[in-house]
Amino acid sequence: MEKIFMDGSLWILDQMSCIVSTDDYARSNIFDGILRMWSLGDLVDQIQHPHIWVNVEYDLFYLEHGLSTEDYILGLPEEYSVTYVSSPEVALLKSLSGKLRSKTKLILRFLREDVVEPSTRKTYGELLKDLKSIKAYASGILVHKHQIWPQNKDKYLEPSTSLVKDAHAIGLEVHAYGFANDDPNLSHNYSFDPSAEYLQFIDNSDFSVDGLLTDFSPTASEAVACFAHTKNNSYALPPPGNAKKTRPLIITHNGASGIFSDSTDLAYQQAVKDGADIIDCWVRMSKDGVPFCLGSTDLNCSTTAGNAFAAKSNIVNEIQNKSGIFSFDLSWSEIQTLKPNLIGPFSEERLERNPAAKNAGKLLTLDEFLDYAKSSNVSGILIGIEHAPYLATIGLDVVGAISDALANSGYDKETKQHVLIQSEETPVLAAFKKFPKFKRVLTIEFDIGDVSKPSVVEIKEIANAVKLRRSSATRINGYFLSGFTDALVKRLHDAKMEVYVGVLKNEFMNLAFDYWADPMIEIATDTWSVVADGLVTEFPGTAAAYFKSPCSDVERNLSFIIHPASAGELVKLAAVGLVPPAPPPAPMLQPADILDPPLPLCTSQPQFRTSRCRLAPVAKAKADYTANLAAEG
Repeated sequence: MEKIFMDGSLWILDQMSCIVSTDDYARSNIFDGILRMWSLGDLVDQIQHPHIWVNVEYDLFYLEHGLSTEDYILGLPEEYSVTYVSSPEVALLKSLSGKLRSKTKLILRFLREDVVEPSTRKTYGELLKDLKSIKAYASGILVHKHQIWPQNKDKYLEPSTSLVKDAHAIGLEVHAYGFANDDPNLSHNYSFDPSAEYLQFIDNSDFSVDGLLTDFSPTASEAVACFAHTKNNSYALPPPGNAKKTRPLIITHNGASGIFSDSTDLAYQQAVKDGADIIDCWVRMSKDGVPFCLGSTDLNCSTTAGNAFAAKSNIVNEIQNKSGIFSFDLSWSEIQTLKPNLIGPFSEERLERNPAAKNAGKLLTLDEFLDYAKSSNVSGILIGIEHAPYLATIGLDVVGAISDALANSGYDKETKQHVLIQSEETPVLAAFKKFPKFKRVLTIEFDIGDVSKPSVVEIKEIANAVKLRRSSATRINGYFLSGFTDALVKRLHDAKMEVYVGVLKNEFMNLAFDYWADPMIEIATDTWSVVADGLVTEFPGTAAAYFKSPCSDVERNLSFIIHPASAGELVKLAAVGLVPPAPPPAPMLQPADILDPPLPLCTSQPQFRTSRCRLAPVAKAKADYTANLAAEG
């Protein structure tokens, strides 16, 4: 049996897991054997919902064993508000036709097209071609979603069939099944956002189905109540600014890198199209000193460098503890010969990102990125800096290159777009104090559970904001949300510092179970429970869709709101002893964790010096003396 929920005129059903194989789904077995089986009577007593959908399987089998599902259905008490009865067997539906209460509708459930229906001896594919005959005994049909929106072998959508319009034309309702947030075969068109899939069936220009059968009814409900038919909706929580009620900034992580290869022109264009507030460029340096945007100094991570420049592979302990092909070992002309290479974090689990665009796009120099950002409608840019001390030792002045590029493009005097400088290296942030309009963001790339008062003072000296890992903002134990680091965020906010959280990814394997495999729930949680000032995401379109919906404002008095997850609630249902022991608390951030070693010593040859090095004490004294003499002369 199944239970049904209704929002307006669209039915949303919770489907039993036995209807769809869950072998490929990333679901915990921690609740197995805890809850008992429910009868229909239990459902009515416990849920007390005004609408019930009863699905009957294997009627012919029961008849062969002297059991009549027809008698069972006809004998249900009047107070059982059965609104729909479905079955894949035509004979049962024909026998029930005309015998049920007028409010109860009969629905023919279609199995695979090559499966033979037992009473007619026709395949379900043949039955689907004769909708008029179904109209004689049923009010509608229940079909797999791919019979409405077919999907090719590469997991991309093909044009929709005419099934919904054909059925509606003769008065048949159409309900679709096969929906699950954690479906590894979800079409790439949806970018791992299950709400986008539901909208494909209820909010397109041609048709809308009458019902959705799903393993995750809250997500289907949010799609119906919050996102459908809202393209012209004027409501949206404003980003941080002068408004009293605002939302977090939507900050990209290497552009819309969940859809296109990171830091490419296509990734940035998609991010702007999707509604990002801040687009980011993590600056890398080529061997000949050209600054460009890429998510990692190791070109193996997101380009085809491993094919063309394998001989350049080496280990640089100051960068990472494994071999790589590093940007500073290749000239810009060599880097330009590479193709982007889109690799998702869960590709080995068959959750590939947009493989049709795997090598699409081109890398941008910092100047090209700044030119594009200036011409776009984003509210700001984020410039990320890593490994500056090491680059200085090999004669590459990344801070100087960035400072010059920003000044040359006019960003030092920019008033329309904000500039954020992000780094975990405090000397780097200190170097940008000379640009008072820029906001400096300290990266804390390790888990912390709190921050000491002296650390807050140190951070305040060099930064206006802090970027935390997701695991520092929330406490996760065995994929269960166990709590929030409220004190950490509050201390930073009390010091008038903004808190950014990331990196958010849509893939369900990246989400705690408490988020129901729905990235919208994590966004809601980081917004209202963590109280983040900025969300760093690889899928800015998902965050933008959430904030454009009136359901994103939990303080509004609406009938449906996308609520944040409640920490600790889900794990309470698990059997004692099955939950892994809680890990030790993350450490408190101390000043020693923040203060970096000084910049490297300058080389003894002045012609090879850069502004990103420090003079030895004797050399510094001599230089100061020479400078003073020059000033006096």
